[in-house]
Amino acid sequence: MTSEFPEDLADALVRVQRLIRRRLRGGLTVPRLRGAEVELLRLVESRPGVGISDAARELHLAGNSVSTLVNHLVRDGYLVRETDPADRRAARLLLTDAAERRLGDWQRRRAELVGRHVARLDEADREALRAALPALRKLAVTLHEEAEET
Repeated sequence: MTSEFPEDLADALVRVQRLIRRRLRGGLTVPRLRGAEVELLRLVESRPGVGISDAARELHLAGNSVSTLVNHLVRDGYLVRETDPADRRAARLLLTDAAERRLGDWQRRRAELVGRHVARLDEADREALRAALPALRKLAVTLHEEAEET
């Protein structure tokens, strides 16, 4: 592996993600959500009832940062914070209908955008991207595992 490869890979991944985010912001009729807000909403979508401390750990953010995100998303009507019946001091997070609609719209728009641009690639490039998905998923797992260890 050349020393440039990890840097080139990281740069390409960041650039693709940044461009997708920018393109999805275009044409929004509602205030845009920050990346961390979308990540938190997606986590709550996949794990309804997740607690704030578990969300912070999963997202690798400080607890007070997640609390601030939760406060903004509750205020904006995207999250409901309920008291955990097992521990009255803890809160459980749930999506509102507005958040479910917003996430669904975001996911649909993202799939359309990426699909449109992948379709513009030749078959060899599409196959190379398809073949790279398992390795990219493993890379994400190892990055997540390392973050869990620290």
